[in-house]
Amino acid sequence: MIPALLGAALLLMRVQSAPGSPPWTPRPLSPFDIAKAEWLLRNRLPCLGCHEVGGDGGRIGPSLSALKGQRAPDYVYAMIRDPRGGIMPRVPLSPPTLDLIASYLVQREPTPGPPARDRRVPDQSNLTASDTTANLYARSCSPCHGVKGRGDGYNAPFLPVRPTAHADKAYMSRRSDDALFDAIYAGGYIMNRSNRMPPFGETLARAQIWSLVRYLRTLCGCEGPTWSRDTR
Repeated sequence: MIPALLGAALLLMRVQSAPGSPPWTPRPLSPFDIAKAEWLLRNRLPCLGCHEVGGDGGRIGPSLSALKGQRAPDYVYAMIRDPRGGIMPRVPLSPPTLDLIASYLVQREPTPGPPARDRRVPDQSNLTASDTTANLYARSCSPCHGVKGRGDGYNAPFLPVRPTAHADKAYMSRRSDDALFDAIYAGGYIMNRSNRMPPFGETLARAQIWSLVRYLRTLCGCEGPTWSRDTR
């Protein structure tokens, strides 16, 4: 998995504004602003890969359908801007987009969230450079792609596009290592794939992402296309 994305840490972390800075407050939204925010959430940002809003979205993190009156606006804004801890990746957003999405989420009229039994929160341990690649995959990738990379993670049924099956040898043999790196680093949208695959480039070190690429090769038991391999 703003994708994309308040993280599962939304229920557990408490983020405060910088000392001396005024708290962030949501701006009034026009009908156009609301329509734009909803379009961005559905079609551009990765938020709904992990979170449900208005009946649409994943079940990795908490529902965002009823934030109004339940969470301080400044808290929600801070969590989107720079999530700390948990597995939510940091998604680069322009200040206007961040302001728009946060304003929308904290002001939309609450709607019922999914049943509690459908909401599963993964391990909240912090990701560190010392984590093994298998742990990184299990924590950050398997909720959608499945523990064994078959595209059958528990979150997969809530996504509009089936997650890539990393164990699919025929398919993965057509993907270069560079393409796999770019998908993990920058997310699905930049690769003309599902926007609900979040970017991890500002959360994981490049060495960790390359280690994940090598781990994907163990799942498929394959290499990339011949033209993409370093044959020196």
